Amino acid sequence: MDGEMEDIAIEKQSLTTQHEDNVSHGSGEGVSRDVWARKTEYILSLIGFSVGLGVVWRFPYLCMRNGGGAFLVPFFIFMLICGFPLYFMELSLGQFSGKSPLVLWCICPLFQGLGFCMVTISFIITWYYGLVVAWVLCYLFYSFFPTLPWASCDNSWNSENCVVLRSANPSNALNFTLLNGSTFLNASYEINRNISVNTSSLEPSQKFYPTAATEFWRYNILGISSGIDVIGTPQWHLVLTLFISMFVTFLCVVKGVRSVGKVAYVTALLPYLLLTVILIRSLTLEGAMTGIIYYIKPDFSRLLTVKVWFEAALQVFYSLGPAYGGVITMASYNKFHNRCLGDAALCTTVDCFSNFYCGFVVFSILGFLAHESGLSVEEVAEGGPGLVFQVYPEALSRMPLPNLWSVLFFIMLFAVGLDSQFGQLETIMGGLRDMYPTTFGKRKNVTLLAVFCVFFLISLIFATPGGVFVFTLVDWYSTAYCIFLTACFECIVVGWIYGAERFSRDVEMMIGRQVPAAIRISWCIITPIATFAAFLASVLSLESPRYSEYLFP
Repeated sequence: MDGEMEDIAIEKQSLTTQHEDNVSHGSGEGVSRDVWARKTEYILSLIGFSVGLGVVWRFPYLCMRNGGGAFLVPFFIFMLICGFPLYFMELSLGQFSGKSPLVLWCICPLFQGLGFCMVTISFIITWYYGLVVAWVLCYLFYSFFPTLPWASCDNSWNSENCVVLRSANPSNALNFTLLNGSTFLNASYEINRNISVNTSSLEPSQKFYPTAATEFWRYNILGISSGIDVIGTPQWHLVLTLFISMFVTFLCVVKGVRSVGKVAYVTALLPYLLLTVILIRSLTLEGAMTGIIYYIKPDFSRLLTVKVWFEAALQVFYSLGPAYGGVITMASYNKFHNRCLGDAALCTTVDCFSNFYCGFVVFSILGFLAHESGLSVEEVAEGGPGLVFQVYPEALSRMPLPNLWSVLFFIMLFAVGLDSQFGQLETIMGGLRDMYPTTFGKRKNVTLLAVFCVFFLISLIFATPGGVFVFTLVDWYSTAYCIFLTACFECIVVGWIYGAERFSRDVEMMIGRQVPAAIRISWCIITPIATFAAFLASVLSLESPRYSEYLFP
């Protein structure tokens, strides 16, 4: 017995030394591998990666649409049975191996494709996410104008039917010319174009009318064409902001996790500060409490529909970020004996709080806008980009000192967008360095510059008048249907092929305690079943991308 214990102790020491060598020398070929300078920087980077723009523009709208406070029930359930176990698994995998996802899955050669899948997802997200940050930069630039351009109908891109504020009975609402059940809108921006929409199913009260914020978004920022078949040429303002957004992102990761950790002090903490400031101000506005009550008022009958549970599962993955590869990558730069179980619990708790907290900020503003316009909260609320690029700017323009609040809001969005980019980009860069240490490991800056040029060039399609349709297509199909399947295979590999008990001993070697039995059961049974069910639901609910939100009010 004493001999067996001695052998186990020697094996543990050998694996620990091997990990430290991996962290210090990469692949063992003299290529240094970065480590986090401080635990605080690591935690802030994880939080920043998880709390992205999806928290701001997805969760509040989903919560309102799926039963208000009742939506928290499936959201917290999926966070408990899928989010937390997967997050802890990925932190442990990255920390134990000291490798990025591209190399990590050699633990099961049959499933090495998981690493390529994660890096591909990160590549696609990094590709189109730069456009979102570019949009934010455009709004931030215009926020410094003496008069906010989305608060006026006196601009060159506005049509003659523009209204400053949406309302139940606008005095100059858009007049329609109906022909065979279709509506034709002639927009006076650069090139006249006819946009057709079927109105046969609309009630008489459901009239479309373009607000100043809507026309600014579509005709000035997007310069939108009539459809995906009309791409056009890149627009200079989007090309410039795309370059700036990507340049700033790449500049922040130029020194690897050491520079990312320093930037995280600002990009991870600043959004919470600005959200709190905006919330305090919005609560003083008339109608704010109506919006908040509408947001949290539970409708438990919605829990009987499958769609509510599917959207809750999807939001957990969108906000927390497991199966994307970023969590594994950031954990791979950690010290071997870091207590990652506590890190997983902290980050998932912060993510839950962030989702719920953003809802208060968003719906307090929506309640104010609904009060101002004479509409219901549901009528002014939107999901996706429409919320932060149409509805929110319109509300901010109605507040006292609108320029100040607009600047604060878009700085907050810029910081949130950058944070999400760091983890995705480092997953790509870390994978290249680990896969080809001799070629890329010793030429970090050259590799970074080459990757930056590639991303900028392939992103130019998004700067065209038809680019937003390409963006919608990529966003719609890139991750929604593969993250569940990727997560399911992760659990199968770790829980069944490598073995949950074997991996638990590896984790015990790192943190000094066994993995709780409930988490091991989740890895083997509960989480793979839940993620595969969510995958089937996503396939069965396959829809076409919603282009209409960009074309019509």
